[in-house]
Amino acid sequence: MALQQNGTASEMPKHNGETSSHHPAINGNGEIKSDQAERFTFTPEPTLEDIRHMQAEFTDERNWNQFHKPRNLLLALVGEVGEVSELFQWRGEVAEGLPDWTVPEREHLAQELSDVLIYLVELAEKCHVDLPQAVLRKMALNRLKYPASKVHGSAKKYTEYKD
Repeated sequence: MALQQNGTASEMPKHNGETSSHHPAINGNGEIKSDQAERFTFTPEPTLEDIRHMQAEFTDERNWNQFHKPRNLLLALVGEVGEVSELFQWRGEVAEGLPDWTVPEREHLAQELSDVLIYLVELAEKCHVDLPQAVLRKMALNRLKYPASKVHGSAKKYTEYKD
């Protein structure tokens, strides 16, 4: 269930066409309590390795490896991020779940985000970066840099916190 602007709850897709009927906890201001609200989740497949493999096959079938060097992939990735940015440009703040977007707008966003992910995964492959393991290391580092007891509710950079 998602809280609409008028305060009523509506069915929202979680993933893969499923809907959630969970009633989130609402605080005194009519806001969803973030620690108890149901979060969007991805489907378990394909994995990042599946995506890497599919893209490698796609590239091999077209003999594009000669063009898919790290620099070129990075520039393509930046271009795709620009295309995602264009979809948000001039909209002001956008609510989570994109309730004001049309189905074609959401599909366009899904396609552009997919392009970003595909290029990111291929760039990681060409640079020999095991992305899932790198994410685990980075999250551990972020937990040290941003301990919840110090930073809860704040957007300051880690260098701005005092011990």
